[in-house]
Amino acid sequence: MTIFYEKGIKKGVNRLSEDESKHCAQVLRHQVGDEILIFDGNGAKHHAVLTSISKKACEFEITSTEESPGKNFSIHLAIAPTKNMDRMEWLIEKLCEIGADEVTFIQTKHSERKKLRMDRLEKKAISAMKQSGNPFLLRLNELTDFKTFINGCQNECKLIAHVDKSHNYIQDHLTKNSSVAMLIGPEGDFSKDEVTAATQSGFKPVSLGHNTLRTETAGFVACCIVNFVNQF
Repeated sequence: MTIFYEKGIKKGVNRLSEDESKHCAQVLRHQVGDEILIFDGNGAKHHAVLTSISKKACEFEITSTEESPGKNFSIHLAIAPTKNMDRMEWLIEKLCEIGADEVTFIQTKHSERKKLRMDRLEKKAISAMKQSGNPFLLRLNELTDFKTFINGCQNECKLIAHVDKSHNYIQDHLTKNSSVAMLIGPEGDFSKDEVTAATQSGFKPVSLGHNTLRTETAGFVACCIVNFVNQF
C-alpha cells in the first residue's frame, strides 16, 4: 500500500499537500476509491480511501488508525554539517531508516559550513520515513552554536566523540532505556576548548574505534551502536 505523509490529520475529509497530491495523481496515477496509508510523523498510521483526485489537492477519508508504540530510549545526534551536503542528505536518510529521533546541526570552531538548506533535508527525511515504513519522522533542528547546544542539552546520557584513542568505546558508557545525546565534530575535529567545555557540561568523551571516520560515518555508527545496545 502506498504511503504518504501529512501532518495535522483530523476527522472527516482531509487533503494531501500539493507535493504529495502531485505524486499521488501524476506519478502513481491513483484513482478515487484507492486505499492509501498516511503517516503523520508522530507514530500514527492512518488507513484511508481517496475521495477526490487532482494535481494540487487529493482528498481522502480516514477509515482506521493504528498508533505505533514509541521506543523506551531516544537518540539525539548533534553533528557539525560537512561541506558536501550530499553526505548530510545520505546521513539523514540512514538515520530515518534506523529510527533515530532527532538531529541538531552544530556550528563549531572548525566547521566548514555555515548555512543549510533545511527544506532539502526535511524532504529527504520524509522520503526515507515513507520508504522505510518508520511512522516517526526524524526531527531536524536548525544550525545551532556549539556552546548553546551543550548548555541546553537535557539528555540523560551525554557523549562526545573525538579523535583520542585513549577513551573507552561508546558502548561502555551506554545504559538501556535512556535518552542519549551524541556529539560528532567536523572533519577537523572539535577544538580542545570545545572538548573541555563539553566535559564540563556533563558530556563523557568516547571512542568509535581505532580508525578515523568521516563525519557522517561517525554519526551513523554512533546511532547504530545506541540502537544495538538498546534492542539486544
